[in-house]
Order: sequence, then structure tokens, then C-alpha cells
Amino acid sequence: MTTTDLRVDEGYAPVTGGVRAYWRSLGEGGTPLVAVHGGFGVVEAWGGVLERLAASRRVVAVEPQGHGRTADVDRPFTWDALADDVAALVRHLDLGPVDLMGYSLGGGVSLRATIRHPELVRRLVVVAAPCRRGGWLPDVLEGMAGVSSAGFEWMRQSPVYDAYAAVAPDVDAFPALMDKTGDLLRTPYDWSDEVRAITAPVLLAYGDCDSVPPAHAAEFYGLLGGGLRDPGWDGAGRPASRLAVLPGRTHYDVATAPELATVVDGFLTASVR
Repeated sequence: MTTTDLRVDEGYAPVTGGVRAYWRSLGEGGTPLVAVHGGFGVVEAWGGVLERLAASRRVVAVEPQGHGRTADVDRPFTWDALADDVAALVRHLDLGPVDLMGYSLGGGVSLRATIRHPELVRRLVVVAAPCRRGGWLPDVLEGMAGVSSAGFEWMRQSPVYDAYAAVAPDVDAFPALMDKTGDLLRTPYDWSDEVRAITAPVLLAYGDCDSVPPAHAAEFYGLLGGGLRDPGWDGAGRPASRLAVLPGRTHYDVATAPELATVVDGFLTASVR
């Protein structure tokens, strides 16, 4: 499935704090799936995953504040502000209760949106993101400590910057994006108690060589009621939430893996016990 086979729309939504968030819609029908990419990304960063998912539903991909086609504003990045932007986009487009999927930084944003706006989320997919900052591997946390515009010359040589520069309204804003992202990544958080209170079914998806280790994925799943007891021979005790660990995948390719689309589609279409 390619975008030429799908209905495609795009536009900008006034969200919060003066941000006008870029969105792109693929496909039609079903419960809309809103997708939030990772840090420094653009909607194309999902590879072909969104097109696969749009074969049977409408998929709306969004670029958060300062990312891609969405211009930055004079506001720091916070998890709650970015989450509220997603909720405002859902309301602006009148999407109703949606399925929500986020990867890495976008996974944290999507998790916070579900916690803060539960009435807007039917099901949640968190890809390669923890529920507390300490869930990242130690060397990943060490790397986050150095994310800032001081590394701009190195980032300017990367495909990530090329994708940004190809669409950004102000290509000179990338160093500010690095500073704001670094500040966000260094902000302490632990949403464990709030995760326990989530009532929507949640799919957690990781690579088996992710920046979030399988041990934290299991911990996160446990907060959602998973892995705590045997479901019985008939599966009657199976939780509504799911955990997927994709073999041979890392933090850097899990969001574009074709098998991710298969797992997500199965979760979104499954009946809930």
C-alpha cells in the first residue's frame, strides 16, 4: 500500500500556546489512529508503517511543536504541553475518541495525553518509550545529558537533519529544537502511579535490543495488569493490554518495522475481554 492508493489530506491545527501543528491524514474509515513520531522526526519517519495501517482506517500523523513543518513558538517543551497539543488537535479535527500511537519521545507524549485526556483515547500504543525516566538504559541517559545545540554541527551531517531541513519553515531553528528537546529529556518523571489508573487497553512495543530494556518493558506491562497471573487454559484471565518485543529490532528501526504495523493492527482490531 502506498500513499497513491490512499486518500491523503493535510493541514494545520491551532492547538495550545500559539502552536499551529501540522497534520497529515491517510486513509479513511474506522476509529482514527493519531500517530506522534519521535524526537527530531517528521511524519515520514514512520517509514511505510502508517500506510500499512491506513489500509483499514484513517491515520492522522502529527508533527509536534518545533518539529518538521510545525513552527516553534516561545514556549519550552514539557510533556504536558505537548500532550495537550495532541488532545487539542483531536478536538479541532473532531476525530472523537481515537486510537493513539507514539514512538520514543512521541510515546511519552501519547502516554501523557492518555493520562490527561482519557475521554479522547480508545486504545493506546506506546512504541519504545518508558513510563519513568529511569526506564532508559544508563548509557542512553548519559547521551541525553549532552543533547543541546552544542552538538549541532554533528547533527547537521545526519539524515535526521536532512529530513527536517527539507520541510521546516525555518531551518535555522534546529539548534533551538536541540536545546528544548535536551531540556525535556533531562526532566525527571515517573508516571507509574498514573499508568496503573489507565483504563484504556494499551499495547507496549519494543525492539529486543531497544534503548528501553526488556526488564522495564515487563515492569511497565505489569503496571497495566499484565504478566501478574496465569490467564487460564481458555485465556479468560488475559489482560486487555499487550506487550510485544520485536526480535532483531533496535530503538532506531522498530518504528519503521513492517511487523510493527502487523502487531498494531492486530491490537486495534481485537475484541477486548
